[in-house]
Amino acid sequence: MGDVERFAFRFARPYRLAARAFAITPGSAFVDVGDGELDAHFGLWRLSTPLANITDVAVTGPYAFFKTAGSARLGITDRGLTFATNGDRGVLISFRTPVRGLDPLGIIHHPELTVTVSEVDRLAELLRGLSGGPGGGRRRSGASY
Repeated sequence: MGDVERFAFRFARPYRLAARAFAITPGSAFVDVGDGELDAHFGLWRLSTPLANITDVAVTGPYAFFKTAGSARLGITDRGLTFATNGDRGVLISFRTPVRGLDPLGIIHHPELTVTVSEVDRLAELLRGLSGGPGGGRRRSGASY
């Protein structure tokens, strides 16, 4: 078994209050990278995929509070999944094959995941290096999530 690096989420105060109702706490919100896998936990929600399934990584933000605070969020137009605990910055991770994450039955599959971890740049750099994807990723700012 190899090394696994854990990334904690950065909780802004208003997001922390909104997340509490959904059992999302610093202890239940994290992203693990290692052993060839990405494993993101957000309270009751979890998304796992092989690193080889990652096609692109981008730093994005800022995000609108009303669109991202509280529970895991589903993008209506693109089925993207967001695990947000602040509105500043996050890592947008795109997948070759969409993956399960929001619903327990696995009906909805997500082509991407956004996570607002404490070490945004470090996670993006690590995923670019390990995913086997294009590596360059893209940087977005002013996203209206």
